[in-house]
Amino acid sequence: MRSESDGLTVTGLPEGIVGAAQLSALEFRVDTRGHDAKQLRLELDGAPVTGTVDGDAVVFRPGPLADGEHRFGAEIPRGGPSGWLRPGPASVETFTVDTAAPLVELAPTAPVRSYREPVTVRGRIIGAQRASIGSEPVPLAPDGTFDITLPRAPVRAELVALDAAGNSTTVPLAAAAAVPRIRAVHVTAHAWSHEGLREDVLELARSGRIDTVQLDIKDEDGVVGYDSQVPLARESGAVEAIYDAPSALRVLHDMGLRVVGRIVAFRDPAVAEWAWHAGRPDWVIQNPGGQPYSSKYGPIAFTNFAHPEIRRYNIDLAVEAARLGFDEIMYDYIRRPDGPESSMVFPGATVDAAVSIADFLGDSRGPVHDAGAFQSAAVFGIASTRPQQIAQDIPLMARQVDYVAPMLYPSHWNAGEYGVADPNGQPYDIIFRSLDDFRRQTEGTGAKVVPWLQDFSLGVNYGPAEVQAQIDACAAAGIDSYFLWSPNVRYHL
Repeated sequence: MRSESDGLTVTGLPEGIVGAAQLSALEFRVDTRGHDAKQLRLELDGAPVTGTVDGDAVVFRPGPLADGEHRFGAEIPRGGPSGWLRPGPASVETFTVDTAAPLVELAPTAPVRSYREPVTVRGRIIGAQRASIGSEPVPLAPDGTFDITLPRAPVRAELVALDAAGNSTTVPLAAAAAVPRIRAVHVTAHAWSHEGLREDVLELARSGRIDTVQLDIKDEDGVVGYDSQVPLARESGAVEAIYDAPSALRVLHDMGLRVVGRIVAFRDPAVAEWAWHAGRPDWVIQNPGGQPYSSKYGPIAFTNFAHPEIRRYNIDLAVEAARLGFDEIMYDYIRRPDGPESSMVFPGATVDAAVSIADFLGDSRGPVHDAGAFQSAAVFGIASTRPQQIAQDIPLMARQVDYVAPMLYPSHWNAGEYGVADPNGQPYDIIFRSLDDFRRQTEGTGAKVVPWLQDFSLGVNYGPAEVQAQIDACAAAGIDSYFLWSPNVRYHL
């Protein structure tokens, strides 16, 4: 706003009510051309204040002010101290400061079991002109109450209330879709297609020993186990219709079970080998000599997590599976290969590998949630203390998922880890102590911790007692969920 009187021009005068954000930037500028700037006198609320000479102008920044009405004036003496030339009425300005943000009161929101379900948010907002949740406007009644049903449960959404002065209050909405308790077993595509193994798993459900089944979507060989329609899966020859996904989901859902679809993300020999021979070498992790990086998993086993097409492929599979009805998507092998990072080249990478992998989860989260599923990531147990070893930064990853699923298999720990002399022989101790570390690593991220437990023998014979010891350790750590891994899909529950 601009005010002029007897040769003085004042700019920066506020229009309307001044809010907190506007107040911090408020600046009055008095043009003193034709006058001696050093003679200019300023006052705020009847008290003299000092400005800063800036060429032909004097600048005054009021800084913090109490809420309420304020007056600003500028004057130049004429004819000695007793003669004042006061600005006309238009240039002695009155303005009102209001820095009080709206008050938001939210009613408890009943959690839902899926992002597919609508959720109702209720509450009251005092002192707001308008409010919104994301891009959705919130209708306010005259008394400030509101009741809005969102088409799907929000994830880390925020309610923003704004008043006439531009003051805002932002209140995070707790994820209205809460991951239910998980007691799950791993099932491969081939195991589901095998009547005997499938019936063993279903019997665990009938007897109430599990409430969730983890069923492979894409496995360690890069094989997509059902008749996927994702173009790259079909073009690369990765699709093998080992089981009927809609039928499997119908059977499991009819029994009241939830289904977690596992996607082995970047260990993908099927697409890696196809891409290399199809003239797309940048889709593959390489060695410094420009050849495919060879690991214990094979000569061409890992796709390049930094390449947009590889990222899109895995997200397309996840979205397709979520739309089919998988309740959750779990990414596995969401990492770089084992070995010194200096021996690897990630074509096109512009950020650190651990950042890129966490960013992939961020890219995937919205599409997966929009398709109705939760998102999680299986991670190495050692990632909590050695994040750079395979580029799994747990706090970064946890911010992009509903839960982290650390693989805490006792047989995979070195002697002495977390002060446990023989982890393989002390399953309770290693699970309890490593879980405590993962809980600290994920604190404040919004992600739960749901561990993978060992139900196979490697060096030590594992049976019902060893499995139960791990489950008991989870309970003692305050975690009521877990996945059991058995490569031959036979479980000791």
